[in-house]
Amino acid sequence: MSEQKTIIKPGIQFHQIQTNKFKTNLLAVFLTVPITKEHVTENAVIGTLLKSGSRTMPNQEKINETLEGMYGAVLDSGIEKTGDNQVLKFYIEVIDDNFLPKKEDILTKALQVLLEIVFDPYLEKGIFKAEYVENEKEKIKQIIESKIDNKAAYAIDRCIENMYENKAYSIYRYGYVEDLAKITPENLYEAYIKLIHSCKIDIFASGNLQEDLSKKIQESPIIKALPERKVNLLKEENLSRIPKPKIVEEHREVTQGKLVIGLVATPEQQQNFNYITMVYNAILGGGANSKLFQNVREKASLAYTTSSNFVKMKENIFIRAGIEIQNYEKAMQIIEEQLQAMKNGDFSQEDIQNAKNLLLSTIEGIEEEQDAEISYYFGQEIAGNALTLEEYKKKIEEVSKEQIQQVANQISVHTIYFLRD
Repeated sequence: MSEQKTIIKPGIQFHQIQTNKFKTNLLAVFLTVPITKEHVTENAVIGTLLKSGSRTMPNQEKINETLEGMYGAVLDSGIEKTGDNQVLKFYIEVIDDNFLPKKEDILTKALQVLLEIVFDPYLEKGIFKAEYVENEKEKIKQIIESKIDNKAAYAIDRCIENMYENKAYSIYRYGYVEDLAKITPENLYEAYIKLIHSCKIDIFASGNLQEDLSKKIQESPIIKALPERKVNLLKEENLSRIPKPKIVEEHREVTQGKLVIGLVATPEQQQNFNYITMVYNAILGGGANSKLFQNVREKASLAYTTSSNFVKMKENIFIRAGIEIQNYEKAMQIIEEQLQAMKNGDFSQEDIQNAKNLLLSTIEGIEEEQDAEISYYFGQEIAGNALTLEEYKKKIEEVSKEQIQQVANQISVHTIYFLRD
């Protein structure tokens, strides 16, 4: 797997990922903008609306007909939050031309379809179709209102909202129900034009590609019509340690308590900090061998589930546990003991190797899924890195016990969030 990057024009970049592991080609367009309370909801609606129709495919029926004519190509989209930025993602997956029953250039057609869906939407009287706008507003409303249905995900979101109060990272990627009422076909189309004229645009192609697609993209009338732009993504606003953790308790109708502890890491000009912290996190709560799993769940039987994950962009670790509500104090005590044990260096070389093996297995798995490949290279792009997977693995393998203990002593509890009855 290798990546070749081409600047199409300022602010618009093409990434070609060469791999022979798949019988399909995956094309993607990512639109990235700073996440703001003012625009997050309208951007979310745009992200789902664009799949409703384009200039030559004005409705879902026509889109489906086009995809069927491309041997059952699949069109998909998604909305993500990457650090302090909102990302609108659009994908089309098609069978590799080499596996077609007759010689056809399905890849070029798929590229044209994807670019048209994103940059040449269906309009009525110069604005978005009102019916489509209302349909997508309703879908976004349902997504926002159903947040509470997944209690574990809801608890993570609420912990982040409280940790990053009044900061960009607290904003929910789908926006807010109260802002949907303000959206009209007219102002949504205006927002769309501003978005595609100012956002960072990354176009991806992954597969056993027989040609350099950058020329086709450069020559596309749709791409030619897009203006150059100076990309202004937000500089990540990370948190500092605070004297005393913030404690937030929320009461809902729940049968099981959801505990989320937000940790902040304060790197002291340490090289490879993120890679060391990844190993630290894997030892702490990354799998069945981790300290949290073994001590909170297995030995003390205090949690149905417990784990931790590291958010590199924000230098945060989030510890999660699903517990009986009356076990809160005991669970907190054992979790605090595990954090202290990491500071004391109370972990073995076997713990370190198990953690590294877990991470290396995850890295190796990136090459097994095309969307994971694209996500990896996009993450590298946003972070300003250019690390191959082999270099990534080497960084993990080089982490020492001394480095892990040093990082452990730079980590502190910032917010404790508990969802209970």
